[in-house]
Amino acid sequence: MNPAQRSGRLGIGIVGAGRVGPILGAALAGAGHALVGVAAISDESRERADAILPGVPILEIPQLIERSELVILAVPESELATLVQGLADTGSWQAGQLVMHTAPGVGVGVLAPALAQGVIPLAVHPAMQFTGASVDIARLVGTWFAVTAPGPVLPIGQALVVEMGGEPVVVAENDRKAYAEAIETATSFSSAIVDQATSLLSGIGVPAPGLVLGPLVRSAVENALHRARGDDTGTHFDSIGG
Repeated sequence: MNPAQRSGRLGIGIVGAGRVGPILGAALAGAGHALVGVAAISDESRERADAILPGVPILEIPQLIERSELVILAVPESELATLVQGLADTGSWQAGQLVMHTAPGVGVGVLAPALAQGVIPLAVHPAMQFTGASVDIARLVGTWFAVTAPGPVLPIGQALVVEMGGEPVVVAENDRKAYAEAIETATSFSSAIVDQATSLLSGIGVPAPGLVLGPLVRSAVENALHRARGDDTGTHFDSIGG
């Protein structure tokens, strides 16, 4: 089968029960896929997995990969390369298996050891700040996801995003660092400005400064995004970079 024509229900395994992995898993389960398990180490991650994915088995990573048609690697970017290489060294990856990581700053190159064992590599990052709570599942709807993959399998990554309710935007392999910098700039700057403004209002005795600033911040951000889109707010961009 041509990978780009793959369809139907997938058995999905999630490595990492932080704020992102369980939410993506729940969204894909809602689209009809089957969750075969989640790898969670800490007590906090196990509790989150139980809350977001009730009834989904908690498995050891090798066992999870053995059972999964799609493996979601929702681990910190700093740990990703070591994890992929370690599993390659033990021969854990399976030919034809979909492997998708969620790190913003790297593309599919980090999956090279798994690719050498025949997997189908995908790099898919949701441009959203996660809370780790079930409310995030609904917030995925309309969220943009950066998708990086080899040309023949790019439609698979895009289709998975659509199934989660998101909008796929293609980011070239060499542009992932710039993409990650843009995401980090937007989130850290927004948080810092809101924290500073609420502190100033608290200092002069304004009650519930967050409620006071909410409409202002939302309207200011919407106006800035409107300017960034230009006069034609209906313009649809389906790729970034070359």
